[in-house]
Amino acid sequence: MPAHSYALFSALFPPHMGGVEKFTANVARLLLERGNSVTVVTNDSEGLGAGERDEGGVNVVRLPCHPLVSGRMPLPRPCSERSELLRALSSQRFDGVLVNARFYPHSITGLRFARAQGLRPVLLDHGSAYLSFGSPALDLAVRRYEDVMTALGRRYEPAYYGISERSAAWLGHFGIRACGVIPNAIDAAAYRAQACGRDFRAELGISQDALLVAFVGRLIPEKGVRQLLDAARDPRLMGRDVAFVLAGDGPLAPEVGKARSELLRWAGALDAPDVASLLLQADALCLPTRSEGFSTVLLEAAACGCSPIVTDVGGAREVVAGPEFGRIIASMSADEVVRAVMELDDDRSLVSLRSRNCRERAELFSWDRTVDALERALLTS
Repeated sequence: MPAHSYALFSALFPPHMGGVEKFTANVARLLLERGNSVTVVTNDSEGLGAGERDEGGVNVVRLPCHPLVSGRMPLPRPCSERSELLRALSSQRFDGVLVNARFYPHSITGLRFARAQGLRPVLLDHGSAYLSFGSPALDLAVRRYEDVMTALGRRYEPAYYGISERSAAWLGHFGIRACGVIPNAIDAAAYRAQACGRDFRAELGISQDALLVAFVGRLIPEKGVRQLLDAARDPRLMGRDVAFVLAGDGPLAPEVGKARSELLRWAGALDAPDVASLLLQADALCLPTRSEGFSTVLLEAAACGCSPIVTDVGGAREVVAGPEFGRIIASMSADEVVRAVMELDDDRSLVSLRSRNCRERAELFSWDRTVDALERALLTS
């Protein structure tokens, strides 16, 4: 008999990749290893086929959906198959229900399911600001959408938690008092060990002595991609032995491709072993993002000894506990990025100091601690 039975509702799940997806997959794996029964309820956003299947011991239920915004915003597709899957799920008994994020229609499905089971759901928020798409008109509509979805979710009286201290504080914007933090995590040693050994400096023509500043993520405006492009063209960096390497794909990919220059390289979309290799070779990770809950790549970089240059969002201050760990910049402007890069280039001793400290700090964010916190929340809410 399993110790407990848990249902994890996540609008997105691998093979769709992102921070929430990685979090859900890792939490499910460890809960299973602890002898629990785990069901992940998600959407068929990748077209694998709706239905229920065993994926490495985890029962994964993929519901029919309309995968809008390149699959990032799956909307429920009402149909008999969806109803039958939810009906079969309702026939099982669970000891706890986790719902990831406030604003997906899928989140409301999870909250409603928990209440039907007689459980108080745990809602884990992964943001620290409103979503943004770089358009004032669209962003206003998105804010109103988030407000409405959050109000709908509050009717189910879930126990709210944040993925970081900043995320928990952000809930206060909606008049919600968080019960605590269930932080993002990483297996630092395992993450480093998966590196494929690719030599990005050699491939991209970057000298071993150059200050390599990496960006890893979706190439979208809210991640500060355009600010990075502007920084790489800044006259103050010309003549310095500095290189920016952007890894990822997204709507701004054509713009990034055209902007490649003496200081800027684009590595394209990379898989996890490639990203680990890049971060092990990089001196700094630059993440001038507008909003994060607790960026997974921030922890991945720290595990590799790649110190962050990051805006004050999400879990930034949990990783960058002081200037000896990295640099928190005041805004996502290109000027802030340039000044942080020049600071490192002017004092290369900071690179080794921050690298060592980040590696040590990454060890604090273990999956065991996170799942301990999650199970306490699920069983006591």
